[in-house]
Amino acid sequence: MKVYVGYDSSNYGQEVAYRVCKRSIQNHNPNAEVFPIKLRDLRAANIFTRPHDEKQTTEFTYTRFLTPFLSRYAEKVLFCDSDFLWRCDVESTLQFIEDDQSVSCVQHKYTDCPSKTKMDGLKQEWYPRKNWSSLMLFNASHDDCKKLTKKAVSTETPRYLHRMEWTTDDMIGSIPLSYNHLVGYYEDPDPKALHFTDGGPWLKGYEDQPYADEWRAVYEETRRS
Repeated sequence: MKVYVGYDSSNYGQEVAYRVCKRSIQNHNPNAEVFPIKLRDLRAANIFTRPHDEKQTTEFTYTRFLTPFLSRYAEKVLFCDSDFLWRCDVESTLQFIEDDQSVSCVQHKYTDCPSKTKMDGLKQEWYPRKNWSSLMLFNASHDDCKKLTKKAVSTETPRYLHRMEWTTDDMIGSIPLSYNHLVGYYEDPDPKALHFTDGGPWLKGYEDQPYADEWRAVYEETRRS
């Protein structure tokens, strides 16, 4: 299975988060192919031409939607943010998408953010379907996914992309909440994938949050390898 992970070269903590995320994926599935979505490479190849804007909190705010394009629209392919820590085989997500659906995700229902800030002290804002796009299982050969061309991802509105207006509601499958467990938001005795959405253990002030020791254990593995 191919997994594309957000990568932010402008922030050392995010780079560390990517390496830990990749390691956690391959700890549970050594055959998983993990690829960073690197803004610099996409710009150099003239694949992504969108100017930076104030709504862009990471380098992969919009480039995540290039996942179907990067996979050549040929298969089911997964995207996740870099601040994920996987506790299961990513291939287990495949059971949550039908062949006629365009994308599956965890359809978060919360309407307010517990924290007023997120990583690097940025303002935390709620919007409809917030965090749906932090984990997306694309059926990349679907006609709706083919709307996510390099031109569309470079020019369409944030609303069109993040609220998944490029597809229809009946084409969006549902992945269980435990696969995108927002740390500090939910209680779950056995989450499948941890998402440190407000700030990871690599950041000051977040060192002692739930599951921080588990993240650090995987981080130590990356240091030793």
